[in-house]
Amino acid sequence: MRPLAFLLVVVFPWAMASSAVELARQAAEAWLAGKLSPSLEEVLRASPEEAPKLLERYALFPPPPRGLSLNLDSPRVEGNRVLFPAAVGEEVGVVVVLEGGEAKRVYFRPEGLALPGYLLNPASGWGFLLLSLFFGFLLFQPSPFRAWLLEALALLRAYRGLYLFTNLFLYGLFALGSLLAYGMPEMARAVQALFGGALEAIGLEEATGKGILVLAGVIFHWNFGQGLFLTGLLPALLLGVPVFLLNALRYLVFGFALSPALLGAAFLVHLPTLLLELQAYILVTFGGLVLLAKTAGGEGYRKGLRALLLTFYLGALFLLLAAWYEAWEVSVLL
Repeated sequence: MRPLAFLLVVVFPWAMASSAVELARQAAEAWLAGKLSPSLEEVLRASPEEAPKLLERYALFPPPPRGLSLNLDSPRVEGNRVLFPAAVGEEVGVVVVLEGGEAKRVYFRPEGLALPGYLLNPASGWGFLLLSLFFGFLLFQPSPFRAWLLEALALLRAYRGLYLFTNLFLYGLFALGSLLAYGMPEMARAVQALFGGALEAIGLEEATGKGILVLAGVIFHWNFGQGLFLTGLLPALLLGVPVFLLNALRYLVFGFALSPALLGAAFLVHLPTLLLELQAYILVTFGGLVLLAKTAGGEGYRKGLRALLLTFYLGALFLLLAAWYEAWEVSVLL
């Protein structure tokens, strides 16, 4: 029995790992040689029948960046991933290969794109929980945080017509995208794979095994930094028009990729997350339009900017609620 136990516990896992590394090495070589990735030109010129498959393959095997150098002699195995050191100039990163009997995905992850390592630490999760509870406590006490919340709600009432229009327009585009997915399910799945590949490339999937606290903090970090600040507040500063146009396109594509046609019954479970997160981006879009209205109406850019910052603050509160629900949803329900 001891030799058999030795084979099962030591030799067999080692052989499996060696096989995975060799498979990953072969896939990385083929990917680097351009054998796995369709070009963007191929995707754009493809027929309607071929385009979904090419787009999905483009999402799973995005072309390697020019000038990429790859070290295939120093692999690192992490679960079903095999990571190889790689670099483009001075930008150091890794190529990650996912396999399950075959290579499922190959891509380059720059260090600057990956999530900060400290976010995946359990201490960060507990810190995010304490900050969330403290923030909630301040909202129910006389404090500047409560005053800003009340001022933001008053702004919604003062511009209720514009607020209603922004909600109907953007939620309407999301609903339109969801309906279009029923007629083009293969293309919708390809777009969904494109989004999934982008999230995997920055390392969001790594947080799913770290528990609800860590996952909630990571979700909030990403949605606040990338969604609400970089693609929300910053373009809204240009009198609201850029963020309005950006979110019009974003909501249509979101609806297409997250349609009930693809998610099925899981759509109902995910619906609170969608409503909360999309509302956060609607709020900052609305704030940009109020900035435009106040500036054009003679009240001045400064007053409009304060309105925008109030909606940004309220949007962050919605994202906080969404992060906790989505973390619970992913960890418990899915």
